[in-house]
Amino acid sequence: MPVSDQQDRRDSEQRSLHPLPRGLVELYGLVAVLVVLIPEWLADGTISLGQAAGPEFLPMRSRAWRTLPELRLAAMSLRELRQLARQLRVIQYGNCNREQLTARMLRRLRGRNAL
Repeated sequence: MPVSDQQDRRDSEQRSLHPLPRGLVELYGLVAVLVVLIPEWLADGTISLGQAAGPEFLPMRSRAWRTLPELRLAAMSLRELRQLARQLRVIQYGNCNREQLTARMLRRLRGRNAL
């Protein structure tokens, strides 16, 4: 055998990894789960506290949400979009998917604001 192969073999034997004790691996797993789950529970609890008062969504406080129709339409469900289309008297809104309906509503809203 060449000298370099023998050297590589000795190096690999010296670098063998020692496994961690099983208890330590389980402890790391428990800590990892808790680091993920506890913030998730806190966030869920915080959101559900806001919904306990009523079925309203989180408040849209920024000025952009109040002024830009794109953001308001993006936040609406398809049902809300169709209700708004009925109020704005958009014809054949029931045949449109979300993207088409949003585009038609934006044209209608911009047309109204231009007047």
